[in-house]
Amino acid sequence: MSRDGPLITAIDAVLPQTQCGKCGFDGCLPYAEAIAAGEPINRCPPGGEATLERLADLTGQPVQPLAEPTQLPLAAVIREAECIGCTKCIQACPVDAILGAAKRMHTVITDECTGCELCVAPCPVDCIDLVPHPAWQAAESDEARDAYLARRAELGRRRHRARQVRLARQAKEKRLERQKRLMQQRRRPGSEVGTGSSAGPGQQRQRRMALKAAEQAVKRTRQQLESAQRRGDSDAEATARVQLPEAERLLAKARSALEKSQPT
Repeated sequence: MSRDGPLITAIDAVLPQTQCGKCGFDGCLPYAEAIAAGEPINRCPPGGEATLERLADLTGQPVQPLAEPTQLPLAAVIREAECIGCTKCIQACPVDAILGAAKRMHTVITDECTGCELCVAPCPVDCIDLVPHPAWQAAESDEARDAYLARRAELGRRRHRARQVRLARQAKEKRLERQKRLMQQRRRPGSEVGTGSSAGPGQQRQRRMALKAAEQAVKRTRQQLESAQRRGDSDAEATARVQLPEAERLLAKARSALEKSQPT
């Protein structure tokens, strides 16, 4: 864990976990990392004044006016009769709080919605409204409202991380499938790869592409590992450590295939 790891974790614990990006960063954790590196603490509208004061206590930065007005808790609502099932809102949701399938009606899981608004802009038929979150409206005391915000933050953090793991897994599976197809193409009857002969220009190009993809996969996995270690995120670190050997194995395989195909 880096020297800033505990501070990043503490800052992230204060942020509302809406993952809205209104701070200018791709989620609450990246903003926490930026704050630890000196970024201003006044860029979180969903957190409001309360979060601003907590961030000031943690970082020693002075309390300053919020860059944007405080935003009360919201929830997205899809006017289902107008939904065309394009799935663009599903792809945009950072916490997987929208259910639906292509050409089928979509709906928002209200209890899991953080009100980030990221689903609104991609909707091609403008059928998504933002309303005050029912759980927030139902709270009748400051304690009840604080309890709701704590639940939303914990759920938002957990679901966002789960989504990142899912997307990383799907991206890896897609890369592996692409590399597998390239290998199968090189093994087709008539291919010169298996005979030890040099490959033609098209095959050389395919192997260079496979090598580049493998190099990028290793680089990306190492970056994920370093980021997890810097944040002190043991779950993300464990995932990256599992993925790295496989990525390195595929890289070695791609290099070997390219070297064997070089003219002698």
